[in-house]
Amino acid sequence: MGTVSASPALPEPVSLCARTPRVAAERLVGEMVPPPRFDSVRFDTYVPDPNQPSQAEAVTVLSTFAAGLGDTADTTRGKRRWFGRKPPAEAGPRGVYLDGGYGVGKTHLLASLWHATPAAPEQKAFGTFVELTNLVGALGFQQTVQTLGGHRLLCIDEFELDDPGDTVLVSSLLSRLVEAGVALAATSNTLPGKLGEGRFAAADFMREIQGLSARFRPLRIDGEDYRHRGLPKAPAPLTTEQVTRAAHATEAASLDDFPSLLAHLATVHPSRYGALTEGLRAACFTDVGPVPDQSTALRLVVLADRLYDREIPVLASGLPFDRLFGEEMLNGGYRKKYFRAISRLTALARDAKGLLAE
Repeated sequence: MGTVSASPALPEPVSLCARTPRVAAERLVGEMVPPPRFDSVRFDTYVPDPNQPSQAEAVTVLSTFAAGLGDTADTTRGKRRWFGRKPPAEAGPRGVYLDGGYGVGKTHLLASLWHATPAAPEQKAFGTFVELTNLVGALGFQQTVQTLGGHRLLCIDEFELDDPGDTVLVSSLLSRLVEAGVALAATSNTLPGKLGEGRFAAADFMREIQGLSARFRPLRIDGEDYRHRGLPKAPAPLTTEQVTRAAHATEAASLDDFPSLLAHLATVHPSRYGALTEGLRAACFTDVGPVPDQSTALRLVVLADRLYDREIPVLASGLPFDRLFGEEMLNGGYRKKYFRAISRLTALARDAKGLLAE
């Protein structure tokens, strides 16, 4: 009678607290592409709400905009302009601003525009506002202008209108890129304390980017949040035993005490949070509790975004995710970010259900 061979033991879960990634500036540029969650989105996978004609119109306008970016045969025009005569300005806006409320699919459309633009991946860039400011910090302003100046298209998701200093920095950068012939596309959040926050922000966006406003065509996208508006109800938290067992039973999982992880995030620049989660197939947190202050909360928002972009399921014990942020935070100027973090962590917690199978 034959013997049954034992299953190979899985490696121990890693600790994010033990990781201190260093990311080269060249990698920051190379990774300015739509995140894995939006790898496969296209205009034809966006399902417009038949009751909201502006959604179908947005697909048509953006498809035409993308096609127009392939009209020129000079694929190195941006780079050559730094050494030659400035070409005549192109007619019409060279930018689009996707103006819509939370959850109407703006990022889906922005990523679809990136995919549809007829240019090599190295000639177009996609990143959040925070990732763009991190790039300037890593390369310096002039080097960033020269690096992105040879691109056909720059897509900026979640333009941070609530940070005046960074808004001025990025507006100056975009002015230089427009001069080099780079087309722009953007979405944004709304300014804190605005009446109707969470709906439309075109007027705020155009005012904050000042001289660039004439370069953008606002494209309004009406609709309800496809994920349902308001604070999502988080799944009931697991026990520490369940989380620990799942971490040891899942290949390429991490396992961290939540308070220790929050402390560790303060030692890692947010531009490296993507590298921090590299290779993970699950993130496991024990003893989740209230976030103590706003600086910590904003770092957690960035981590939640990176986990969500990379579709890394999350298992946690302690408090449910809808109790992470106190009432003062949820009523403050950054509330949209906190609601987004709760929504995304909740979705990842639901994605992790299969990891609990015995």
